[in-house]
Amino acid sequence: QLQNKILILTACAVGIGGTFQYGYNISIINAPTSYIQRFMNETWLERTGAPLGSDVILLLWSFTVSAYPLGGLTGAIAAGPMAIMLGRKTSLLLNNVFVIIAAVLSGFSRMAKSFEMIILSRFFTGLNAGISMNIQPMYLAESAPKKLRGAVALTSASFTALGLLLGQVVGLRELLGAENSWPLLLASNAVPALIQLMALPWFPESPRYLLIDRGDKESCISALQKLRGHCDLSAELEEMLAEQAATDGQRAKKPWELFQDRAVRWQLLSIVVLSSAMQLCGNDSMYFYAAYVFQEAGIPQEKIPYVVIGTGSCELITSVTCNIIIDYAGRRPLLLGGYSSMAGWAIVFMVALSQQARISWMPYLSMVCIFAYILSFGIGPAGVTGVLPTEVFDQMSRPAAYVICGSLLWFNLFLVGTAFPFIVKTLAHFCYVPFFLVCICTALYVGFFLPETKGKSFLEISEEFKKRNFKSHAHAFPYKGPEEIKSTVL
Repeated sequence: QLQNKILILTACAVGIGGTFQYGYNISIINAPTSYIQRFMNETWLERTGAPLGSDVILLLWSFTVSAYPLGGLTGAIAAGPMAIMLGRKTSLLLNNVFVIIAAVLSGFSRMAKSFEMIILSRFFTGLNAGISMNIQPMYLAESAPKKLRGAVALTSASFTALGLLLGQVVGLRELLGAENSWPLLLASNAVPALIQLMALPWFPESPRYLLIDRGDKESCISALQKLRGHCDLSAELEEMLAEQAATDGQRAKKPWELFQDRAVRWQLLSIVVLSSAMQLCGNDSMYFYAAYVFQEAGIPQEKIPYVVIGTGSCELITSVTCNIIIDYAGRRPLLLGGYSSMAGWAIVFMVALSQQARISWMPYLSMVCIFAYILSFGIGPAGVTGVLPTEVFDQMSRPAAYVICGSLLWFNLFLVGTAFPFIVKTLAHFCYVPFFLVCICTALYVGFFLPETKGKSFLEISEEFKKRNFKSHAHAFPYKGPEEIKSTVL
C-alpha cells in the first residue's frame, strides 16, 4: 500500500509540471485567439500609423501557432542529451525554467505592447512540452515495478488529458477567457511549474539511471527503498544488475546510430509507425470540426465552449480507464482496438458530414462520432504509444529513441496543422479518408508485427526483439559449402 501511494505521489509530482503542460498550453491558446489578433493589429497601428491587412494578421497568427510545435521539436531533440547528462529528475526540474520565462513574456506582452513576446513565449512553452513529453514517461517507467510499469508510465497521457480539460475550463469567459484577462490566461502555465519545483525534489532519481548510467549502486538501492518502502528488493535489483551487465562497456547511443543498428531495427520501425500515427490519425482535427458540428446540431453559439469541454472530459475519462486496465489487458489489444475503432468511426463521420444538410438527425450522429473518435483514441493510442519506447529499448538506446519519437510527434503535429485546412478544402466531407488509411495501416502493423510487452522485464523484451531482428539473418545463407553435383538435369 505504501509502495502504491509513493508511486502515485511521484507520478503526480512529475505529471503536473510535465505532460500536463502540453495539454494545457495547446488548450489555452484557443479562447483568446480573436483578442490576440486584435492586439497585434492595434500594436502595429500604434507603431506605424497603419493597420495590418487581414492576410498579414493571419500570417502573424500562423507564426504564433507554429512557434509551439517548433519549440516542441527543439525540446524533443534536446531531451535525449539532457536525460543522459543531467539525469531524468534534474532535467524535469530544470525544464520548468523555460515555461516560467514563457509566462513572464506572455504576461507582460500587453504592458510592453509587443506581440513578438507572445510568439517567443509560445516557442519556450513548446520547448518545455517537448522535453517533458520525452523524459516524463522514461522517468516513470524506469522508476515503476514491472507489474505496474504500464499503469505508472501511462499517467503521462492522463495528465495531458487533464491539462487539455483544465485549459478549456480556465479559458471560459467567466474565468480567464475574457478580453481584459488573456495575458493572465497565457501566463497561468507558471502555476503548475511552481508546484513541480516545490514537490519533485522530495522524490528520488530513476533507480535504473543511477545504476546503469551512473554506476552508483548505493544511490540506486536508496532510491528503490524510497519508492518501494520495505519490500524485498533483491529480485528487482538482480534484474537491474543483469541489464547493467548486458550493456556493460556501451555508451549512450545517438539517434542516427539507431538507424544503423540492426539490433534495434524492429523496435525503431515500431516507434516510428506508432509515433507518426499519434498525430496522423486525425484526433486533434476532430477539435477543428467540433464547434461547427455542435452549431449544426442546434447548440447556441455562446454554449458551444461548454459542450467542447465534454470532448476534453472524454479524453480524460478514457486515459484514466486505460491507465487502470493496461497492465491487465496488455498493450497490443488497446492499440489494435483503438485504431480499429477510430477507422470505423471515421467512415461513419464522413457519411454523417456528407448527409448533414439533407437528413435532420445527421448532426447528432456527427456529434456521436466526435465523442466516439476521441474516446477510441484515449483508450489506447494516446497512452500506450508513450510507454512503448521505454519498454522496447534498452537503457543505452532509450534517450535516443525518445528523441526520434518526440521529433516525429512534433513534426507531424505541425504537418497536420498546416495541411488539414487544405485537405478539408480539397476533399470536403471526405477529408477523413487520409486519417482512415493511417488508422487501418497502423492497426494492421500492430496486429501482425508488434509483440506484447505486458509483464515482461526490459531484458526479456530485448531478447524477444533480438530474435526478430536477426531471424532473417540466420536463414539468409543456408548454403554450407561446395557439394558434389549429382545431376545436370534442368
